[in-house]
Amino acid sequence: MPVFVESHRLSGETIKHRHGEVQVIDVTSRGADPWVRFSPFYPHGDIPVPFSPGYTSWSVEGVWQGLKVFEQAGVDVSKFRIANMKGIKRSGRSLGGVLGHREGVDGERLLGYREARSAIYLPTYRWVLEHELQPELETLRQLSAQASVILLDYETNANIDDLRRPLSHAALIKAYLTAPEDPCCANMGMNGALLSWGG
Repeated sequence: MPVFVESHRLSGETIKHRHGEVQVIDVTSRGADPWVRFSPFYPHGDIPVPFSPGYTSWSVEGVWQGLKVFEQAGVDVSKFRIANMKGIKRSGRSLGGVLGHREGVDGERLLGYREARSAIYLPTYRWVLEHELQPELETLRQLSAQASVILLDYETNANIDDLRRPLSHAALIKAYLTAPEDPCCANMGMNGALLSWGG
């Protein structure tokens, strides 16, 4: 059965009108256990930080925010150490405009938004799928074999090249589950060789 990504903000009535009787799973930081474990904010621990030998992060979001560089602030490794899903995001309101993402904690190169998605966010999230979420993924496969599954996320952007909106991690889950047949999997670079740091 199909897997769909819908906005967390939709009502149950709207989802039912669009899809009929389906299994609805909230994969955001507000989701119930075990589905909250799919949130980029979830503290799995020991997640390798790309291009940064010896560094690990509690969460995927910690990697993304920690390597972000602003006009008035550089890399912030303290974001790697946050294990309660709070205070991870960094705001341009106080730090100035975003200049890019550092290619590693001690890297010299700044990556643009599109390149950072490919080189940092995607492989880091995929590392978590591969190493921390296999039981949950198997449960999703079993559920989707019985009925259509809706994955709820605050973002629904499944196109890595669409820089107007943040990338949906629910779309990455869908791509991983349906690869290599689903076109969105190829669009997000998720059907090639596994990229991982730290094995």
